[in-house]
Amino acid sequence: MASLNVGNLGEYLREQRRNAQLSLRQLADAAGVSNPYLSQIERGLRKPSAEVLQQVAKALRISAETLYVRAGILDAERDRDDVETRAVILADPSLNERQKQVLLQVYESFRKENGFGADEDADASADADAGADAVVDGAESAKNPQT
Repeated sequence: MASLNVGNLGEYLREQRRNAQLSLRQLADAAGVSNPYLSQIERGLRKPSAEVLQQVAKALRISAETLYVRAGILDAERDRDDVETRAVILADPSLNERQKQVLLQVYESFRKENGFGADEDADASADADAGADAVVDGAESAKNPQT
């Protein structure tokens, strides 16, 4: 079987799996994919769907967007800043999970306002706007704790 142009993805997945101290079988179970299929992805023999990448990213607790770029699903040049920004937010140890999600929602809201990510649905936009309002309210409270 000839290797596809997803070797970079496979190498990255293997590195992330090892960093998480998971065996191939453990990751396959956690992601809900077969052990042989995951092995083929790691060796660059298969190109997984976005859904499979999302499952694997969730199991590894890493950004699905990063995997999408490495798999060629997202345009690396156009989306690199977005992916890097999301990765930095998600990796920040000083924020809790709720704060990270609200910050990502605010970020997405601003991107949509500026004409990026327009293919997202209206519900996500409303959620992002609500998150932006919550962050603004929180910032105001932090500046004026006596009010």
